[in-house]
Order: sequence, then structure tokens, then C-alpha cells
Amino acid sequence: MRVGAHLRQDGDPLATAAELGIDLFQMFVTDPQKWAKPQPHPQAEAIRQAPVDVVVHSSYQINVASLNNRLRMPSRKAVQEQAAAAGELGAIGLVVHGGHLREGEDAAEGFANWRKLFERQQDKGGFAVPILIENTAGGDHAMTRTLESIERLWDAVGDFEQAGFCLDTCHAWAGGEDLVGLVERIRAITGRIDLVHLNNSRDEFDSGRDRHANLESGHIDPAVLAEVMRQAQAPGILETPAEGIAEDLAFLRSQ
Repeated sequence: MRVGAHLRQDGDPLATAAELGIDLFQMFVTDPQKWAKPQPHPQAEAIRQAPVDVVVHSSYQINVASLNNRLRMPSRKAVQEQAAAAGELGAIGLVVHGGHLREGEDAAEGFANWRKLFERQQDKGGFAVPILIENTAGGDHAMTRTLESIERLWDAVGDFEQAGFCLDTCHAWAGGEDLVGLVERIRAITGRIDLVHLNNSRDEFDSGRDRHANLESGHIDPAVLAEVMRQAQAPGILETPAEGIAEDLAFLRSQ
């Protein structure tokens, strides 16, 4: 298993990665709660040259699927800007949540908006890194909560080479998807899993709540999480509480 962790934005990611003994980490390139354009990272050159892979998580307010121009347009711009910043770090991809619509809106338009994101950027030469679309935990009008919605999204974007998939285990559990056999079911739809967000859940199955727990302390059987990693054959990122990440890594290394 090749597993790393999401690291704090205000720290030294390379030093923390060395301390944890990981060769892969995830980070933000801007405040995840704001629309601010990413600024050059002070360690960009060192991160590019280090024998450590990095993946960037996009900011949370991005909603590419939205039918509201005031949200969709800045979302498209933010994806392009954050992908460019990820490229400056030599990142293997930019993780973007699937997004959601409002009650009464046509889901087909939301999936079409995802396609337009790739179409418009393809006309400009493509993104600086692959866009790894992540499944989400809750919401009746979410684009990527269920396998059915993921299949509809992949029908819209699956022919773009830069469209990848990030499987979050907590989100899948909270969204009502059994983790046993999930890797195979996802691959049957997308043909790929590029990254795993390996998280346990503080809440029960199908809760719709996105609250992560350390691997041996949540409602998901830790052995099932380890099996997801083995089957996915993709890099994994722990987004678990920081105080337990060392123990999470030790658990996975013992499997």
C-alpha cells in the first residue's frame, strides 16, 4: 500500500512527510473556505524536486455542476487556477468534489456543466494536472453520492483523458454504499480509481454525514478499509484526525 496524509497548510510539508515516513501527501494551495487565487508556494521548487508525490485538494466552495452562474463561473475559474498551482508543485492531480444542485433543478444540466468544464479547458490546451472527481457523502441533489449519479457523470466526462476519480471511503459509507466490493463496482463505471481518500466514519452507515475518524476508531471495519486499499491499487491519502495519523499509518503497514 502506498499511503500518505493530508498535511496542514501552514506547516512544512516536506519535513512533516519525512517525520511520518510517507512519500505522498495532500495539501491545499489556497484557503479552502475562500475564493482567493493561489499564491506561489515558498517551497514549490523543493516540492517539485523531492522524491515525494503531492496531490492538491481544491477549495470546498467550488461547485462546477451549479446552474447558478454566480457560483458556476467562479468555480470553473478556481479549478483552472488551482490546477495551475498544482502543476507548479508537480502534483499528480487536483481533487474536486462532485458538487450539487438545488431542489427542482435538472440533474442533466449539472452533468452537462461538468462536461463543459473539460470542453472549455481542452480548447485552451487542457489543465495543468488531471482533475480527480471525488464522491461525496450527503445531499439529495449531489452529483456523486450514489453509483447511479457517478455513472451519469462519467457518461458526461469519461471520454476526457484528464477526468480521474477519487474514492473517499467515509463519503461512500455515509452515502449508503457498501464498501465490500465497491472498488469493483466503481471500476465497472469509471474504468479507473486514481486516488483513495482512506477515512473511517464517526457516523453510522447511510448517515449522510461527512465526519472522518481514524482508521481503528470509527464505524467502518478497519479490515474493510485495508481491503479497499489493496483492491484499488492506487495511492491513498489519510484525511483522518491529525493526532491519530501515525497510528493509522502503523495499522496499514501491519496489514
